[in-house]
Amino acid sequence: MTETLRFDRSHPGHYGASITLSPLVRRVVANNPGPFTFTGTVSHIVGRGQVAVIDPGPDDPDHIAALLAATAGETITHIVVTHTHRDHTDGVEALRAVTGATVVGCAQHQAARPLLPGEANALDASADRGYRPDRILGEGDVVSDPSWTLEAVPTPGHTANHLAFALREENALFPGDHVMAWSTTIVAPPDGSMADYKASLRRLIARSEDIYYPAHGPSLTNGRRHAEALLKHRELREDQILDALSAGPRTIPDLVASIYVALSPNMFGAAGLSVQAHLEELVGRGVVRMDAGPKVPVFSLA
Repeated sequence: MTETLRFDRSHPGHYGASITLSPLVRRVVANNPGPFTFTGTVSHIVGRGQVAVIDPGPDDPDHIAALLAATAGETITHIVVTHTHRDHTDGVEALRAVTGATVVGCAQHQAARPLLPGEANALDASADRGYRPDRILGEGDVVSDPSWTLEAVPTPGHTANHLAFALREENALFPGDHVMAWSTTIVAPPDGSMADYKASLRRLIARSEDIYYPAHGPSLTNGRRHAEALLKHRELREDQILDALSAGPRTIPDLVASIYVALSPNMFGAAGLSVQAHLEELVGRGVVRMDAGPKVPVFSLA
């Protein structure tokens, strides 16, 4: 049975502290809180002795120092990156400069689709186009050291290049921003794709890992059931959009106002991008039609 979607908005730990989550996993939370990062980016340290750092977070000297302090007496051999949003990658070069670690993970930043005529990318500033990995990982590729093995699991949707990583020794998953305990994931065209996001959720649900260590917020001990609830949430949002369109053509701002009735005004933009992502999938499936309005596109049932 699908679990009801519940969010855990507890703080994942004191800034700069090294918190042990399992024999092979530690957490260090960066002090970069915000509406999209929650309490801050969570960098995970994997292994003992020779270790990997997943998502080194912002280019914050205090956070880099905390990662180095947490691994004192050990060697950071790999810096692993889930995707190219700056709250995950800005610290890559600072940590690489100090440690000489190999940078592996996702490909360079790319959009899920080309820009439409006259379209601006609302989240372009968050994209790290200077990210340069030493090795790009793809489906089933593995990076390892004596105590740990990380398998790349492509999970496009939040971004086109998003990867999750499975820790084989503990049957655990680092889902990046794809599945989080504290909130739903932003899926914003043109960088994001709702069709890809939902397909990636189904992929994780079909895997065996249940312990999830997201890149923001607390961990999940029921990862697959939470992913199922997130998928159901997206399906319900789609139903709301279709129900609103059954009353007649609507613009994206119209749909946001009718669906997100209790939403804080500072999140209207993000909600609009999410609705747009749903509409693009529905148009692609032939369920909804998009027409050019006098100022903004108008959507109606096909």
